[in-house]
Amino acid sequence: MQKAPLFELPYINSEDIYHLEEDSGKVIVLTFWASWCPDCGTDLPKKEQLYQNMDHSKVKMMTINVTGRERNAEEAVQYTEKFLTQPTLRDRGREVYDAYNGDGVPTTVIIDQNGYIHKQFGDQANFLEIVEAIGSVL
Repeated sequence: MQKAPLFELPYINSEDIYHLEEDSGKVIVLTFWASWCPDCGTDLPKKEQLYQNMDHSKVKMMTINVTGRERNAEEAVQYTEKFLTQPTLRDRGREVYDAYNGDGVPTTVIIDQNGYIHKQFGDQANFLEIVEAIGSVL
């Protein structure tokens, strides 16, 4: 298994910085996305519903806007404010997306409690498979 690359990124709607190691010991679910992406428009609302029903002491869910694939940074901020309550970070171009070998948007990465990549899903992932993969590491 591959160790998840550590990163620190700013939140999309503030200058606060998130450090991945803050959540070591939890299962971490990252979703890389762009506001123009139709698959993201299907995936993110389901993840948002999951986030609202998740035990946040065990699972940290967050999204990362891939600014290097975004057409308009302002649209990404508006999308976040309108649709997402889970923490949303802003990638520096494609830096973290590329570090995680992102392949299309959305890309979903599940990191286990020991900081290893448990499973990674591309843009055609079945939502149920993602939920099952989260369940299998809890």
